[in-house]
Amino acid sequence: MKSSSTKTRIRYSETDQMGVVYHGNYAQFFELGRTEWLRSLGVTYKDMEFNGIMLPVISINFNFVQSALYDDVLTIKTFLKKKPMVKIEFDYEITNQNNELICTGSSVLAFMNSKTMKPTRCPDYLLKGLEY
Repeated sequence: MKSSSTKTRIRYSETDQMGVVYHGNYAQFFELGRTEWLRSLGVTYKDMEFNGIMLPVISINFNFVQSALYDDVLTIKTFLKKKPMVKIEFDYEITNQNNELICTGSSVLAFMNSKTMKPTRCPDYLLKGLEY
């Protein structure tokens, strides 16, 4: 399925006193991967929200392999697991500038109608972007 890749440099504020990235920041790295994945299809969260769709995270999983450090350049690879319906599922792989594996993980998000606050189907414009 469709995948994308984006890079980010670790800022000092993302680390602890030892220069190691705080584990809570990995959720933000996954979010960065997702937003850039959407952007690669010509869609943004802002567009979706304007059209009445929200995408709350309903589960997230991290598998830490080694520490990311201050000033590392991370590559976040985001993979769509399967065609989205009411949920959209992603796998992630984060590597450093030496191509060493730092973290893997996954997340599941649900499409929600922002007016009714109920689950809804994946928007057609997103499905069209997935067509090859």
